[in-house]
Amino acid sequence: MDSSHFLLILLFLLPPYVSNAVPVILGGGEKIDFGKRFFDGKRILGDGKTIRGFLAGISAGIIVAALESFALANSQFSSFNWFWIGCASSLGAMVGDIIGSFIKRRLSLEGSTPLLDQLPFILLALIFSLPFTKTFITILDVIIILVITYLLHVLMNRFAHAMGWKKVPW
Repeated sequence: MDSSHFLLILLFLLPPYVSNAVPVILGGGEKIDFGKRFFDGKRILGDGKTIRGFLAGISAGIIVAALESFALANSQFSSFNWFWIGCASSLGAMVGDIIGSFIKRRLSLEGSTPLLDQLPFILLALIFSLPFTKTFITILDVIIILVITYLLHVLMNRFAHAMGWKKVPW
């Protein structure tokens, strides 16, 4: 992977990474599932998924996307619509995080769940942004993104826990 392609991938990752991180700091308030239970009797999502966190995450990702779009307007990367890539990947990141939480609840998984805690957000970010990124993200890129995301997610969650921003280190 040459340096310009690596930079392209980093630019893609910034909005969904920011979207995924912001609810840890700006979340709270009303729960997305309103405390309701699914037909299996378990909470739909849980206390960690809030409306404010969801909207703050998407908003932060869109702000990053707008900044990228502005900053890259006259660059070698100007042919990509960074604003829409960032909007789609930010929404995908938040939906992916919710899906991961929903699956964990259905399977009665508590605590740290390798892969399920780290990857749904980036997988859905990739899927949601596919109409805009299919010309530059390859299968090898997806594999690299998944590995990097897993490692960064583990490290950043431990850091957020140590800082007191998260109740648990996952």
